Amino acid sequence: MPIALPPIARREFIKGSLALGGSAMMAARRLNAAESITPKLDQSRVALLADTHISANPNLVYPGTKWPGSPVSEDEHEGVNMAQSLAKVVEDVIALNPRPANLIINGDCTHSRGTEAEYHELIKLLEPIRLVGITVHVTIGNHDNRKNLWSLLPFLKKEQLGVQASVIELPHANFILLDSGKRGSLGERQLNWLAKQLDKRADKPALVFGHYNPSPNRGIRPIRGMSDGPSLLKLLTERKHARAYLYGHTHEWQHHQKEHLHLVNQPAVSYYFGKGHAHGWLDMKLTETFADLKLQCKNRKHQQHGNRRKIILKD
Repeated sequence: MPIALPPIARREFIKGSLALGGSAMMAARRLNAAESITPKLDQSRVALLADTHISANPNLVYPGTKWPGSPVSEDEHEGVNMAQSLAKVVEDVIALNPRPANLIINGDCTHSRGTEAEYHELIKLLEPIRLVGITVHVTIGNHDNRKNLWSLLPFLKKEQLGVQASVIELPHANFILLDSGKRGSLGERQLNWLAKQLDKRADKPALVFGHYNPSPNRGIRPIRGMSDGPSLLKLLTERKHARAYLYGHTHEWQHHQKEHLHLVNQPAVSYYFGKGHAHGWLDMKLTETFADLKLQCKNRKHQQHGNRRKIILKD
């Protein structure tokens, strides 16, 4: 199943922060001022992240605009500090009132191959989120490693079909989290599992999450789609209550529609592939009839900051 990081008690967090030092201690101090006022947790609000790409080195800056065929000239590449970007998102989410009860990272949690050192840094950066009671869910992307993640968090391992796949039941919709692995494939067994989960929950709208783009990318960087993307889209469009597929991987904020199915390309928390592109996260609010998505850019002055998309849940 997708890894879910449960909330942690303040005493446990402070004890761990003393041992870890650095960014964890800073996060603990930042939270002290907020403790006198405790916003409620909203089960109908979800923080949506993707492509955090956390390195074992919290000071690493990576030029995402530097890729084969990039239109950005050699002396104009733009770098991003991944740890600082996630820390800023954590701060923003904690500042919300009410706070989302759940936060989902839709794949590529780490920067290289999903080493234990990278996951250790990721968990450290997410500790403030858990401290305020928000549950974290994580899907697997091509930069992740199930074995290392499960080894680091054995008490959270909930394997399904040998991969991470699960359902989060919320008041107004069900979220189904898939595992598209390192090569962008769900596989027949997981597709069959998805169909069964959707069919037995047809009374409520479903939003499906997977790291890979189901079709070739329409954005700035050419990226081929998931190998069984056509099968996934056919499965979802055949079921009217499947209202959206949300994915990362392309590091770009995009939205289009295939019949009733919304295809939402989440922006990267970390680096972006196009010069000046937005990076950040999505604040989702759910009602009985729609899901409202608001883009929260790290750069609040970015022209796309505050962009909204609406997913209709019921016709």
